[in-house]
Amino acid sequence: MPGINKNQMAIERKYTDQELVMLMKHGDHTAFGEIYNSYWSKMLAIAYNHTRDKSAAQEIVQELFVGVWNRREQLEVGNLQHYLATAVKFSVYKQIERERRRREIEQRVFGSTQPEEEPEKIEARFLQEYISGQVEQLPEKCRMVFNYSRVQHLSIPEIAEKMGISEKTVEGHLTKGLKTLKVNLKDSGILILLASTKVDDWIN
Repeated sequence: MPGINKNQMAIERKYTDQELVMLMKHGDHTAFGEIYNSYWSKMLAIAYNHTRDKSAAQEIVQELFVGVWNRREQLEVGNLQHYLATAVKFSVYKQIERERRRREIEQRVFGSTQPEEEPEKIEARFLQEYISGQVEQLPEKCRMVFNYSRVQHLSIPEIAEKMGISEKTVEGHLTKGLKTLKVNLKDSGILILLASTKVDDWIN
């Protein structure tokens, strides 16, 4: 991550998030500094809320921004705050996964009898929150159709009537939303983890 000094952080908030992302993608350290300054405390609050561990939360957020800078040229971000919040939650989930695997090893080695049901529930919740964050980045009508279908469990005819659009249009939005989610989940490496949860119902 590039060094960030007070002069760099003094950039006036004359750019939108999208403009800052575009500047950052071209290597603008000052734009990255503004993003860092604007969202560090918010992302830290999210991480701490889920981990209840200040050091772990700081490490997660630091790694997030290092990753954002390192992958800046490949970033495709619709809503920056949603993107960062989703990334933080995914990092927390990965930490939970590591802890779960550690417990499984301890159980095999030391014969621990601690139940695993509660960690699985926590993992499923984080996965669902992660997917919800991805859904929020879909185009408006696509997002509405997806939520009507997967959250409110409405049928295609019901969604068409509710939104005042044709059933074919509903199907188109739903297909587009599902395809986008699957691509994003595959790219994040999380798709292979969905088989053991009920979250996969959302994307099939």
